Amino acid sequence: MIKRHISSIPKSAYLHIPFCRRRCFYCDFAVSVVGDRRRGENATWIQHYVEVLCEEITQTPVTDQPLETIFFGGGTPSLLSVSQLGQILDSLDQRLGIDSQAEISMEMDPDTFDQDHLQGFVNLGVNRVSLGVQAFQDELLKACGRSHTVADVWTAIELIHRVGVSNYSIDLISGLPDQTIELWQQSLEQVLKINPPHVSHYDLIVEPKTVFGRYYSPGESPLPSDETTATMYRLAQETLTQAGYQHYEISNYARSRMQCRHNLVYWHCLPYYGFGMGAASYLQGYRLTRPRQTQLYYQWVRSENQSSNAEWINTACDLLLERLMLGLRLAEGVSLGCLSEEFGQQTVQQILQCLYPYQQQGWVEIVAVDGNDQSRDLQGYLRLTDPNGFLFSNTILASLFSYFSDAEISLQYS
Repeated sequence: MIKRHISSIPKSAYLHIPFCRRRCFYCDFAVSVVGDRRRGENATWIQHYVEVLCEEITQTPVTDQPLETIFFGGGTPSLLSVSQLGQILDSLDQRLGIDSQAEISMEMDPDTFDQDHLQGFVNLGVNRVSLGVQAFQDELLKACGRSHTVADVWTAIELIHRVGVSNYSIDLISGLPDQTIELWQQSLEQVLKINPPHVSHYDLIVEPKTVFGRYYSPGESPLPSDETTATMYRLAQETLTQAGYQHYEISNYARSRMQCRHNLVYWHCLPYYGFGMGAASYLQGYRLTRPRQTQLYYQWVRSENQSSNAEWINTACDLLLERLMLGLRLAEGVSLGCLSEEFGQQTVQQILQCLYPYQQQGWVEIVAVDGNDQSRDLQGYLRLTDPNGFLFSNTILASLFSYFSDAEISLQYS
């Protein structure tokens, strides 16, 4: 029997704030460029977006389960004014409720907030900041189209400490044009100097419709080679874990008990609300994605047929692959016992058969909760090894998708 989250009430909400000063050269997100001088206080279109966003929130059915995690992503949410953020949080609280111990995260870019802004955000309940640093070299930041400098990064860190935000993350990107191993090592050393509670490390993906996509081909100069980017990944893993960080997810490291609670909701396949242009929600077995263009999003909010954008995750194969794709991102992996209960022992045996070559290569392992080898026990945990399994996760997942796209999994829904 498949135990789905159909009856579960979401306790998490993602809110997309699409405004950016500039579009970074690697970005293909749903964003609107406002320029270097515009922000929530002096741009009427930002206020209009906030009003429509709140209108969408008020259309959500009232629940008796308050939100335990809220994530403001973008775009650059720190371009909002304090009053605009308060307007959104008030709408959420009135409609869904916000738990007194909720994790409220906000993505921020250096040089988009001052002390008064940050203090205002904190006073409203923001207690976690995700700072988009990306690199600690001005030449690399400029090559990416970023609007901030390294000096702005240090100012932002000082402000975060000054207002007492103890839970914050630094985001880095490896594989940038003209980025060398030495420059990457320098960035990692600067992170250790700051000693944040959380670090996110993303490898550059060259998307087709971006500036980078028009000028660069993956693996070709001035982009680092695949071998170099793999070395960068291993270097980050070695540097950060030796400094005491837990590599709890493919792209994320944290001090003890400082993992991002909101993102864990995604990786554990739990339900969540999504609000705003381009945002996705996962509710009662449906994944609902909003339009990526501003005016189309406004029309969608005010339409009577919002469900037209919904995708019903309705096959056992879809559910299985989603469990594996998301769960294997985590260092803990996925429980073979839970997979067996949801999809049957025969399906689990098929998974193990498909992954056996990678287990032989040392990319996949099966362990018990206590860490002992449980390769023959379906109560163990299936996980990718760190760092090699994580590095070749796309290859491993491609094999699973290929195998199960042709397989039949006959199960009843519970």
